[in-house]
Amino acid sequence: MNYVETRLAKLARTGDRRAFAELVDLYKDKMYHLAYRMLGQSHEAEDIVQETFLRVYTNLDRYDVNQKFSTWIYRIATNLCIDRLRKRKPNYSLDAEMPEGEGADWYSLLASDQPSPESEVMLSETQEHIRRAIDSLPDKYKSVVILRYLQDLSLQEIGDVLDMPVTTVKTRVHRGREFLRKKLESEYGGKVFETK
Repeated sequence: MNYVETRLAKLARTGDRRAFAELVDLYKDKMYHLAYRMLGQSHEAEDIVQETFLRVYTNLDRYDVNQKFSTWIYRIATNLCIDRLRKRKPNYSLDAEMPEGEGADWYSLLASDQPSPESEVMLSETQEHIRRAIDSLPDKYKSVVILRYLQDLSLQEIGDVLDMPVTTVKTRVHRGREFLRKKLESEYGGKVFETK
């Protein structure tokens, strides 16, 4: 423990201005370098140094003489820097008006979760291609494909509806799907199945 600093702090606590001036002289450069390293701006570092010594002076009666003075003053300066850094963080609000938006807020710049007209057209065209391909399926495959993929029935439910074994349904679903794949690939070169 540095007894000189503790003695100066005790004297400053009693109103000795020269003792406090000596503490300032001992720590002003250390506090400036700390603040400059944390904040990166000289004018802010100077403000922090000034605020630190102001806090030290007004709270000298709180200083525990059993603790190192350096720990106390560094803690004060560090906390002030942290507070300053927190205040620096930009506080954006989507409700805020845009600077050149004439009443528009930042929500207007967010991408819409609605599909674009172009993607809706592409989806509609793709669905139409698939519907035509399903219409061209032989009847024995068309019914199982429709029940399976458009009505979302299980293989067992399709078997019950068509009164046929599940293995037969499974085979027809597989063959119907292969028929569709080949037909769509030959007509559209696989473009129907492309996804972004």
